Amino acid sequence: MPSWPGFIGQTVTNRTAANRYARALLDVAVKEKSDLQQIEAQLAAFAELFKKYPTLEKVLLNPAVPVPQKTAAVAALTDRAQTVPMVAKLLGVLAERDRLVLVADLLAAYRERLLDYQNVVRAEVTTAAPIGADRAKAIEASLARVTGRTVTLATEVDPTIIGGVVARIGSTIYDGSVKRQLQKMRERLVAGA
Repeated sequence: MPSWPGFIGQTVTNRTAANRYARALLDVAVKEKSDLQQIEAQLAAFAELFKKYPTLEKVLLNPAVPVPQKTAAVAALTDRAQTVPMVAKLLGVLAERDRLVLVADLLAAYRERLLDYQNVVRAEVTTAAPIGADRAKAIEASLARVTGRTVTLATEVDPTIIGGVVARIGSTIYDGSVKRQLQKMRERLVAGA
């Protein structure tokens, strides 16, 4: 990763711009009672084109390629994919402004805003061993009670936690691991010595 001073600022600027576009897209979609999931799927499909066809990505993100050519290419792609007008228009605007570099960040920001709008929160749950569907549902229900929101789980296995569960929701961590309990016990023993 390059380490020149403007690189980090550019990343923050891109994320900020992507958040603004995502907020506007969701606001308009809600106002017009559009299919929010379809919008997400079509944004994801366009972002996937960059992964599947790196040459397409290079051309559409290359500053040397004239903007009218990028705009025409995006229009052709969205037309061929039968993209809903709202998404096609947004992608066209990004092409006109030579900001297609924002597509991945825009998709991520839209997904986060959509979850927030739907009152859903993502939880990353780490356990020492794989858990079954029943246990996952129980953890989901417990976290839903704590957060007051619907919870979707992403599970991960990390044997170093020894046992128990570590759940991360945003910046909040609920650490019920055996490893953490042993650390607390050690700290109390050291403090009492």
